[in-house]
Amino acid sequence: MDLGLKERVVVITGPAKGLGAAVTLGFAQEGANLALIGRDTAAIEPVAKEARALGAQVIVIACDMTDENACLAAINQTCAELSGRIDVLVNVAGGSGPIGKTGAETSADEFDEIVLLNMRGPFNMIRAVAPVMQAQKQGRIVNVGGTFGLRGKAGRLAYSASKWGLRGVTKSFALELGPDGINVNNVAPGMVDGPRFRTKVVPEMAQRLGISEQEAVERHAADYALRRISTDRDVADACLFLASDRARQITGADLAVDGGWAAL
Repeated sequence: MDLGLKERVVVITGPAKGLGAAVTLGFAQEGANLALIGRDTAAIEPVAKEARALGAQVIVIACDMTDENACLAAINQTCAELSGRIDVLVNVAGGSGPIGKTGAETSADEFDEIVLLNMRGPFNMIRAVAPVMQAQKQGRIVNVGGTFGLRGKAGRLAYSASKWGLRGVTKSFALELGPDGINVNNVAPGMVDGPRFRTKVVPEMAQRLGISEQEAVERHAADYALRRISTDRDVADACLFLASDRARQITGADLAVDGGWAAL
């Protein structure tokens, strides 16, 4: 399907692997031109090469999203090198924080670190890109949150708090930027079938329950209404939709891509 994204200028944070790479290649397939932003530019280059092979114009920019001046510099560089405008910002970059720790066991430093990355990073990027989009009277911003920011999760307090907070950032910016024709939405993935799921989540469940890894996959899928686990491409497609004019009347929304887990 042609989503009308051809030659749109799209900024993507955290594009080096997994979900970020899938989002990047999805936009490249739609004919968008890309600014790929992250701390480790060497890790981004293989994805950039794939995107260029699909016909996209791609620039790679080093940036620490927790540094507001670095974000401003990255947006200025994007405008200078890619036609002077920015049509879409997709905030994928983020972290997982402490896993398996209760709130009482989580240190203040651990809490601050993941909130800084998962909330301030997108906040800085939106603040940097907003003036460009306001001048255009048009723009799409997609934040990638998580279903633990919709339901909460024991043992993942810091991460869950950061994703709940990102929803507040999303909804407030949607209200503030809406009069300038800018849509701001949140995509909330559940568990995604990828390296972490296959090498960590599944083996740990299999060992804990004394079952095979295939049985662990099936038990995990049984938690979802659709009885299947999301893929990177499922989440990328949601980002593409919200970045397109097909979603022109959607803003401040949470789109769960989780097979129904958050609804159960």
